[in-house]
Order: sequence, then C-alpha cells, then structure tokens
Amino acid sequence: MYELTLLAQEAEVENLSDALMEIEALSVSVEDADADTEHEEALWGEPGMPVPREAWQRSTIKSLFATEAEALEAATLILAQDWAEDIHVQGIQPVDEQDWVRLTQSQFQPVPITDSFFIVPTWHEVPTAAKTVMRLDPGLAFGTGTHPTTRMCLKWIAQNAQAFAGQRVLDYGCGSGILAIGAALFGSGLIDAVDIDPAAVEATVLNAEANLAHLKSTDGSLPVRAGLPDLVGEARGTYPLVLANILATPLRMLSPLLSSHVAAGGHLVLAGILARQEQELKDAYAEVGLQLQVANEEEGWILMTAQKRVG
Repeated sequence: MYELTLLAQEAEVENLSDALMEIEALSVSVEDADADTEHEEALWGEPGMPVPREAWQRSTIKSLFATEAEALEAATLILAQDWAEDIHVQGIQPVDEQDWVRLTQSQFQPVPITDSFFIVPTWHEVPTAAKTVMRLDPGLAFGTGTHPTTRMCLKWIAQNAQAFAGQRVLDYGCGSGILAIGAALFGSGLIDAVDIDPAAVEATVLNAEANLAHLKSTDGSLPVRAGLPDLVGEARGTYPLVLANILATPLRMLSPLLSSHVAAGGHLVLAGILARQEQELKDAYAEVGLQLQVANEEEGWILMTAQKRVG
C-alpha cells in the first residue's frame, strides 16, 4: 500500500476527507500538523457536547491506496478542485507490510477490574492473578472494560456480589452486555439486558454465550436475556438491582422509567456521568424519590448509586 500525505487548513479538512473517501481511499486519518511542537493544540470534546472545532488549524491528512499510481491520481484530482488551493502534498510513501491484525490486537491488553477480576481479549493469555475472567473482544457495541465508567460499574458489582446473589438484575443500555455478564459471573440471578441498538443486543447475546455457557440452566437457557427496551415492559416488573451506564442526558430523561424498575429496597447504579454533572442528576432523581450519592470517581467520571425506600 501507499500513503498519501496532505497538509490542509482547518476549513478544508472536512471537504478533503470526504473527497478522499469518494475516490476510494482505503482509509483516511487526520492529525495535528503541529503535534509535538510548541504550537500543538489540544482539541477534544466531552460526551454529549459538540466538538469545539472541526479540526486543528493545520492538519495532516493521511490516506492509504493500494498502488502508487492510485495515490498519485488521488493527489492530482484533489489539487484540481477549486477549494483546494491551500492544500499541499507532503509526499507519497510506501507502507511497510505488517500483520495488521496482530498490531491491532497488541493495543488491547487484559483490563484489571479488581486484583482477581479481569477482562481479557480472546487472543490473550489469562493473567495468573485472575480468579474471575470475562472474555471480551473490541467490537461494534460499546463496552470493553477500558473506559472508567465501565470499570467502576464492574468493580461495584464485584464488591457487592453477596448482596445480590441470586437476585434479578436489569442492565439498561447494555452495549456489549459487559455489565450483565459481570453480574452473572458474580452470582446474580436472571438478568435482563436491553438496548435501543439491535447491534448491541446481538453483541450481548454472543458475548453471553461465550462467557456463561457454564451457567446454563437445565433447559439450556443462559442467565442473561437480551432484547430491545420493550423486553422489560410492565410484565417484567421491578428488580433488586438496576444498572445503567449511558450518559448524563439520557440518564436524566430516563429517571422516571429507571426508578420505576427499581424494587422497594433495591439499588440503582448509574454511570456515564462527568463529575460536573453530579448535581443535575441528583436533582432529576430526587424528583422521582431517589437520593443519588457518588460512590466512586475515576478520571473525571463518577459512579452514582441510590437505594429505593421501602414503603
């Protein structure tokens, strides 16, 4: 393969990226052209908030093509556009042959949740310290254990396992099913895992089958049942434990629904919340009778919990 490298100003980055994909670049990446210099810019946004800018003031756009001739043709086509007068070609270079699968896999290492609980990719050996293991590979659905919100939820599950042994659990917004599977591994009873994304439901089913075969009942069913939100409905009633790792805005909007699924005396565990969003979540759930408290904090994210009063 050959890599075409172009230098563009902020206003040109979106058009340029779109144009490269239109002419069938194998991939397109955008980097700060001034990275590792005194002019490097921090450009990032927070979940649920718009990105402050489309790109850096000066961006390096790298695209891959199967042959040198295709990369050269792409550069020629780009420079012929009337909006590309400030775009400069920095070079066309051959890309060394690599084992891209192995390179990608090397970026994902076992994730320690506690001293003895690990999330381990299927291609990696299980750490010797691991007593409880979840096998999970990166995929289309959110949740691989690397994000602070997921780690905090799983750690809470592990630390409170005895209190919910054999109890029903609801994982609302299940993503890859990681929290539901974690609850099952630590002895919870039947677990409903729901998500609005059919791809997430499919990922949860596959991950549950891969991790919970040893927990199948006599009829062959798994302790985790996955589906769209109407899976729980009114017929499923309430749960001693409700987990929701989403983001602050949907958690706030879902406060009446989530609280209605918490059984009397049951617990609600929420994540996907930035520390600065603590009060707005407390206010929203106070209106539905739940007093949220911060149970953990990691890298600017917080875990919040509440217990529903009896009677």
